[in-house]
Formats: sequence, C-alpha cells, structure tokens
Amino acid sequence: MIVVSSVLIVIGMVFLVASTLGLLKLPDLYTRAHAVAKSETLGLLLLFGGLLLRPELQIDAAFRLAFVLIASLILNPTAVHALIRAAHRAGALPVQTVGQQAADDEIGQALHSGPTTDEEAQP
Repeated sequence: MIVVSSVLIVIGMVFLVASTLGLLKLPDLYTRAHAVAKSETLGLLLLFGGLLLRPELQIDAAFRLAFVLIASLILNPTAVHALIRAAHRAGALPVQTVGQQAADDEIGQALHSGPTTDEEAQP
C-alpha cells in the first residue's frame, strides 16, 4: 500500500510541476489556463489519492482531505472556465501563430545570419 501511495504522490507531483512549467512557458492566457486546468487537476487527484492511501492517515484527516479533493475537482476547472470566459468577453486575444512560410523564412535567416541573394554570393 505504501508503494502505491508513493507512486501516486510522485506522479501527482510530476503533473503539478508540468502545470507550473506550462504556466511559465506557454505564450498566452488561453494556453496557460489550459495547462493549469488539466494537469493541475489531475496532479491534485493523484497526489490526494496517494495521501488517502497512506496507512498512518487518521480517519478525521482522511475526511478533510477527501473534502478538499472533491472541492478541488469541482472548483479548479470551474474557476479556470470563469477566468477564460471573462478574458474572452474583455477582448483578450490568443497569440497568433505564424504560417509555415514565415517560419521557414525565419529559420533560414537564423541559419544564414541574414537573407542572402545570388548577387551577394558572387565575388
């Protein structure tokens, strides 16, 4: 039982770390909220599930932990949905991605350290 509990706790912590990295690295509000809503909820579920399986947990603490788990499962996605809805109504726009040609041009410029033409290549 302790092994299963420890594995669940570690996997839950991995999801929480992934959620934090998504919050820090993703480009706009919508993708950040997506990362937080999905992986944080799953991370909390696994972490609290692992804690509930610990043999040293007393019954009154288990009820409180289960209450926090259920509240988190309901409130976290609901709060993120409300946040995104408010941002959409306020006019927040997602980051526009570039097209494939623009990405190829940017990579070509980075590889050649600037645009080159046939006239520049000839002496």
